[in-house]
Amino acid sequence: MGLWGGRFAEPSDDDLRALNDSIGFDKRMYREDIAGSMAYAGAIADAGIITAEEAETIIGGLEAVRREFDEGSFVLQVGDEDIHTAVERRLTDLVGPVGGKLHTGRSRNDQVATDFRLWTLAALEQVDGLIEALQVALVEQAAVHLKTVMPGYTHLQPGQPITAAHWLMSFFWMLKRDRERLDGTRERTAVLPLGSGALSGTPYDINRQKLVEELNLNSYSQNSLDGVSDRDFVAETLFMLALMSTHLSRLAEDIIIYSNPLFGYITLNDRYSTGSSLMPQKRNADPMELARGKTGRLIGYLAGFLSTLKGLPSTYNKDLQEDKEALFGAVDTVQVILPVITAIIKTLQVNPDKMRAALDEELLATELADYLVRKGLPFRQAHHVVGEVVRHADTHQIKMSQISLEQMQVFSGLFEADVTDVFDFDVAVARRRAPGGTAPDAVAEQIAAARQWLESRSA
Repeated sequence: MGLWGGRFAEPSDDDLRALNDSIGFDKRMYREDIAGSMAYAGAIADAGIITAEEAETIIGGLEAVRREFDEGSFVLQVGDEDIHTAVERRLTDLVGPVGGKLHTGRSRNDQVATDFRLWTLAALEQVDGLIEALQVALVEQAAVHLKTVMPGYTHLQPGQPITAAHWLMSFFWMLKRDRERLDGTRERTAVLPLGSGALSGTPYDINRQKLVEELNLNSYSQNSLDGVSDRDFVAETLFMLALMSTHLSRLAEDIIIYSNPLFGYITLNDRYSTGSSLMPQKRNADPMELARGKTGRLIGYLAGFLSTLKGLPSTYNKDLQEDKEALFGAVDTVQVILPVITAIIKTLQVNPDKMRAALDEELLATELADYLVRKGLPFRQAHHVVGEVVRHADTHQIKMSQISLEQMQVFSGLFEADVTDVFDFDVAVARRRAPGGTAPDAVAEQIAAARQWLESRSA
């Protein structure tokens, strides 16, 4: 009956064990469970609860258990309800009754909460590295295309000319915010629940600050009731991953659209494209479709877990066991998605000629309005005048640059011969040189700032 059988006359029913046991998924936390137990053995030895020799025996036994897990020789048994139970059972097998002293003053509630925080911190570190790799790929690809002009869109309708570098860098800054959120989540995750007991704290003189230091955490929980039930760090991590994945989904959508032959702005490398079982000519951006699709799964993990939390009474409840599968699934998903998207960006073929061919003079309508503003006309009036110019060109099926100066002056006497200078896409892009704009100089400053930020992270 595991760690709690003395109260019951009969063992748990098989169907209950199938519902209750979590060893099938939480065994992946064995390193964290053993690390927490080693630290705790030292803590109860320091408090005089066990001798130094007993602590040494327990720690040696835990090291042996860890080796079995590492080597794949650890054998789970029927009574191994969760990773904590499994480790303690095997420890006692190896070192005898002294292994039972490890649980003094400790509950699975505070131990498993500690395990999961340690596991989450390691996962956040890995995810952070994967996001960084994608950011680097975006920066390097953007640096090549500072002067590659393409249509920019709002509402998926052509709006103004931009550079391909500016488009790529827009995703860098989304990911920067994701990593900053990850930093905050990591800080709030690095809190030690161990020492909270089941709910009311431990009666033993445990040095919790020393445990914090040994487990490389930032602080310990200030309230034992909250300490064993706090899963904010899980919800925050799920949110961060879901929002980051939403950003990836937006990038995926752009790549899917821009790689369509109707656009042809980009071409995916053969290694990251798929074909059709029926249509030989097909070239599909399936990895990006999967990235877009899996975002729904990540949002679902978050929504599901928040629904689990919302009705819980104080302190620990078994519902909290739902935290692990949600977070394990979310982390596993992004760890599969991110390397593929990074490789796609690294190997992406940008097609400047296709982008240039898609530029239409209507993209310069705002430039024409700005021309009138520079001549002294209020923008709202300039906007109306240029709307008439666009309608005239559309009605006569000509380009705006083909409208005669005399006709242009019918719309506004402010038009002069220099109006022809407006109809240059490179000049139009270069004018957007304010910080954050699409001008090559401004984007070069963006890239320099991005590289500096990346360097500061690794310093």
